Amino acid sequence: MKILKYVLPLLLTFTQCTKKIVKPVEPAIIPIPEYQEIKNGTFILSNATHVSGDSDMSIMLEYFNAYLETNLLIKPNSNKEKNSIDFLIDKEIKNDEEYYLSITKNNIQIKSKTAKGAFYGVQSLLQLLPAKSNAKKISIQCLEIKDKPQFAYRGMHLDVARHMFPVSFIKKYIDLISSLKFNTFHWHLTEDQGWRIEIKKYPKLQEIAAFRDETLIGHYNDQPQKYDGKRYGGYYTQEEIKEIVKYASERFVNIIPEIEMPGHSQAAIAAYPELGCTGEKVEVATKWGVFDEVYCPTETTFKFLEDVIDEVVELFPGKYIHIGGDEAPKIKWKNSKFCQQLIKEKNLKDEHGLQSYFIRRMEKYINSKGKQIIGWDEILEGGLAPNATVMSWRGIEGAVKAVKEHHNVIMTPTSHCYFDYYQSENENEPLAIGGFLPLEKVYSFNPIPNELTKEESKYVLGAQGNIWTEYMKTPEKVEYMAFPRAIALAEVLWSKPEHKNFEDFKNRLMVFQKKLKAKEVNFANHLHEISGNLSENKNNELIYTLTSSSGNSIIRYTLDGTNPNITSEAYTSPFTINNSTNIKAASFNNGEQISAIYSTKVNLHKAVGKKINLNVEPHRSYNAGGKQAMINGVSGSNKRYGDKEWLGFSGEDVNITIDLDTLTTVNTIKMRFHNGNGQWIYAPKKIKIYFSSDCNVKKKLDFIPIKNRDSLLVNVNIKLKDVKASKVFIEIPNYGIIPEGKQGAGFKAWTFIDEIIIE
Repeated sequence: MKILKYVLPLLLTFTQCTKKIVKPVEPAIIPIPEYQEIKNGTFILSNATHVSGDSDMSIMLEYFNAYLETNLLIKPNSNKEKNSIDFLIDKEIKNDEEYYLSITKNNIQIKSKTAKGAFYGVQSLLQLLPAKSNAKKISIQCLEIKDKPQFAYRGMHLDVARHMFPVSFIKKYIDLISSLKFNTFHWHLTEDQGWRIEIKKYPKLQEIAAFRDETLIGHYNDQPQKYDGKRYGGYYTQEEIKEIVKYASERFVNIIPEIEMPGHSQAAIAAYPELGCTGEKVEVATKWGVFDEVYCPTETTFKFLEDVIDEVVELFPGKYIHIGGDEAPKIKWKNSKFCQQLIKEKNLKDEHGLQSYFIRRMEKYINSKGKQIIGWDEILEGGLAPNATVMSWRGIEGAVKAVKEHHNVIMTPTSHCYFDYYQSENENEPLAIGGFLPLEKVYSFNPIPNELTKEESKYVLGAQGNIWTEYMKTPEKVEYMAFPRAIALAEVLWSKPEHKNFEDFKNRLMVFQKKLKAKEVNFANHLHEISGNLSENKNNELIYTLTSSSGNSIIRYTLDGTNPNITSEAYTSPFTINNSTNIKAASFNNGEQISAIYSTKVNLHKAVGKKINLNVEPHRSYNAGGKQAMINGVSGSNKRYGDKEWLGFSGEDVNITIDLDTLTTVNTIKMRFHNGNGQWIYAPKKIKIYFSSDCNVKKKLDFIPIKNRDSLLVNVNIKLKDVKASKVFIEIPNYGIIPEGKQGAGFKAWTFIDEIIIE
């Protein structure tokens, strides 16, 4: 009896442990389904669960069973039980990607027209399971989902030419995007800085074009530019590519290879100089940007590219080959006797017409192989190839033009789809190319341009997120830049607009991030990040507002420049700013800091809170702060031009009027311009300032030349002698045409303006 006294409690404890069931995951599916209804009860997943499916679902059964065994240590029973999961073909379902998911206490059904639809049903089901578990039984919330995508093309891109990544990471990337119901992987394989696909007929592509002597360190705009002195490169063998293509197909991801032409081809020309216009030897590029080396449209070049395409089409079974077509400088063609003669022979208008001839000829060959081409929107220049699909990246103008000509379009504008841009204004963010694209802006994207009619909008196939890797050396950095912005884009492309809600999305994203952690994804987490804004209230007082991205954390702040801690004042409402102030703030939860420190300085100079007018609007991609950002007392980042304090103007002269309300003594005017020439940004060569009082011009200065224009940030400090003015007028002429040999040569420069300080 004494033994039983001790053994029975142990037996009871053991029995209770074996019967312990993991609580169901709260449904928080991304992308949000078209229809979802939560039901009472739960389904219990265990080794006793029976998984079966129609014969056409064999690929799904293998995928699903492998996931359960690998991640949850559950091996479904082959015997038919009451507790079952069934994959069923339903011919009544019209869309290949549509699915119906039903979870009851005894049965889970996934119905679809094809295995592809079932795959997307499984992705929703997997979000209802824990990411990792060793529990014997797992509880799944009963519900019903009916779901299908909004857009047919849902893509993510990856550049492996600037920096290359192992096969294992390419597979992980495909796993991640397919779990978000993306169906296309755009694989950017060739560039000036490296050729990454094995072409057996041309071994020098592997021996020479795949390797560069060294790589740029830091940002392109850094002066002087520095290099690491280390040979870099590699390529994917055809066997590796076949392996990746097969892996992707099992996850219903189509791979579109990109073979750049006629530009971004310096690596290939380094291997085979006869492909260029001069025949002179060049090196594989060691820094980023656009280079003058382009394929010369000779029969030698076309034979080379046709041979390359012959091997490419054997590796990639999809219908598309991406041929680039972007950023192809014409200087080599202008100086080539052969090219000029060819322009005359073919009765072409100019070098843009020659590019169109080049693209059309390659399209005809690619069409003969049963494939269609996709190109960046520059392929519109000189006339569009007849069957081409346009990938619109420079804005929406190219998309609208292509649609008007009845061409299919894929939207990928820099404003919403370039994930190599900064995603936070925090100064500690890892190095990026520039720009500013926060999560909310990605989520706000509407792939259908307003300029299109309902009928025309049918030509918009979908959209794509782009990952250019100049500043991404490692898989971890790619993950940081891609996620969670790719998650936001996934919902944009799959879910109906009326079901989208950013606050709800953020709540679901917090749940999804647990799965990313389990998969060891190095995602960026800015959900608790602080942002601030200076404005005027109805009493004409300057007030400062702090907000947290998540909205459900405590903000603590200081006004003396010290870092906030758990004892700092809690933010409850906007506070007034009466003096120049150094604000710091952070989010806290359960006594711990859960965000980076937000820091900004408000400089209450004489123009803050006054009226400002511009003759032209800033470009919509660089107008986050609006015109008032020029005189709001807050300076932009010292490292990048894409935050809300910098305003960007594309090729335009800018005239600014600042109304000081009353006659004011002006002793100093300070301005700052960005001068990132690598991004086509140039500080102006000169500016002019006028002053007026009572509508009469009292003081007029001649154009003031701007000196010291070699640095990334160009400061202008104009000292005056007690000028009294009620209005200040500033004329800022655009730099003009970017000179030959520079990035963006032949185009008008951008002007980026920061705070205008009047003291």
